[in-house]
Amino acid sequence: MKMDTNEQNQQDKRELRHKRRQRNQIIAYTVVGIMILLLAVGIAFAVSKITSMSRNQEEQQNKVDEILSDEETIQAPTESQETVVELTDEQKLDTIINEAIIQNMPLEDKVAGLFITTPESITGVSAAVQAGDGTKDALSQYPVGGIVYAAKNIQSADQLKQMIDNTKLYTSYPLFIAIDGEGSDTDAVAAAGLGTKVDTPQSIGAAGDTNNAYLAGTTVGTYLAELGFNLDFAPSADLSVVDGNAAGSSSYGSEADNVASFVGYMQAGLQEQKVTACIGQFPGIGSSTQSTKDGMASTDRSAEDFRANEFVVFQTCIDNGMTKMIRISNMASSSLTGDNTPCTFSSAVVTDILRNELNFRGVIVSGAMNEAAISNYYGADEAAVLALRAGCDMIYAPENFETAYNGVLEAVQNGTISEERINDSLRRIYRIKYADKLEQ
Repeated sequence: MKMDTNEQNQQDKRELRHKRRQRNQIIAYTVVGIMILLLAVGIAFAVSKITSMSRNQEEQQNKVDEILSDEETIQAPTESQETVVELTDEQKLDTIINEAIIQNMPLEDKVAGLFITTPESITGVSAAVQAGDGTKDALSQYPVGGIVYAAKNIQSADQLKQMIDNTKLYTSYPLFIAIDGEGSDTDAVAAAGLGTKVDTPQSIGAAGDTNNAYLAGTTVGTYLAELGFNLDFAPSADLSVVDGNAAGSSSYGSEADNVASFVGYMQAGLQEQKVTACIGQFPGIGSSTQSTKDGMASTDRSAEDFRANEFVVFQTCIDNGMTKMIRISNMASSSLTGDNTPCTFSSAVVTDILRNELNFRGVIVSGAMNEAAISNYYGADEAAVLALRAGCDMIYAPENFETAYNGVLEAVQNGTISEERINDSLRRIYRIKYADKLEQ
């Protein structure tokens, strides 16, 4: 009997152990099943997420290509879908500019991008001959739209090229690297022996062969491009109206049609070398003997004479499709403005005539703000705001950059100038800077 009881106890233990194993196996299988299920769900989610990210990256990568594609069209939302509107090159470029630049640009950077300054005005040095940490810090704080160099910045070809190359590396946005000269003795680069000198526009115009203007433009454009320049404040579109006029040897002559041809050929030579030409100085300074560099300058030329002569030159240059930038004169012309306001501050000249009457759609650059005609009578901030309100897109060479910059920034912040007005100017500026995007 005792033996039977022991056997029964052992059998009970075996059954208990068996049940325990079964329970443990069930738990283990359940856990494994849950883990497999969770793993499957995780894998499915990860695959979905990766697929979505890949699709988004592909869409972003293809966005510009789709914009630039010749096949891209916008279809009107009609049932037949028969109406198709193709994007113009300007619309394609504006889409790239809006998405790549303007939408992501802080207001402070937008304002800085409207200025073309000397290197000294942003670094504080007396004569910039190299671009190091000072230039890097300055462009980080004030990413200006362009830098213009002069004779005091030039020591040698290697020095100038290295300074320009470094400067381009130190900014987040593409820069205009500018010079003011047409290749003659007054040209800082040519005068320093870094480029082949060419005849003055006055001499080229007197010889009567427009091909000489083209060759001059090609020569100047070639050496400027090799040094790193991409903008030249030339050629002059001024007519030589009176003896001793302010245009001097920079004018090709006195006949509007002839001068327009010479300007066009010079432009073509420059721009074939990827150097943008900025013609000037609208509405024309050849009827004044006073220099805006020395103080207030004015002309008594009638509006009728301007329209029959000087405007013909600018209109021809605009109509030929090559003119991308025009600089305004600081001279006063009461027949056009109604008072003694410098043309660069006159909406009647900048917007009503140049922008609307002559239908210029490119970049309008103010006169040099450091000239005595401006700096003797206006503060740097006041001058910059007045030029923008008149319709200028870029402020050239302010007397005091920081003062001018802060004045414009405050004007936008308080609503005196709208941010959309600034965006319009930036679009025009970047149509030049991003023009090669449509050539890719």
